[in-house]
Amino acid sequence: MAIPSNQDRKPETLHAQPLMTEETFANLGAPDLAYIRPVQTPEGLAWGIYSANGTQLGFAPERDLAFAAAVQNDLLPVSVQ
Repeated sequence: MAIPSNQDRKPETLHAQPLMTEETFANLGAPDLAYIRPVQTPEGLAWGIYSANGTQLGFAPERDLAFAAAVQNDLLPVSVQ
């Protein structure tokens, strides 16, 4: 009796549909995380504070202040590059 090789096997599709919707994926980490990233404003560089789904929550003139604002609002700040 011959043992089938891996070459004879057809690839299996484990997940035909996404495991989560785009909206669910976008909200991962919400409402506990605040994403901090640099943003260009007419006045110069500032630091944007965003929710997990991309909604801007605020901004600060300095990175440390953006992190402090997030913590002050019971959010865990993380950097986005």
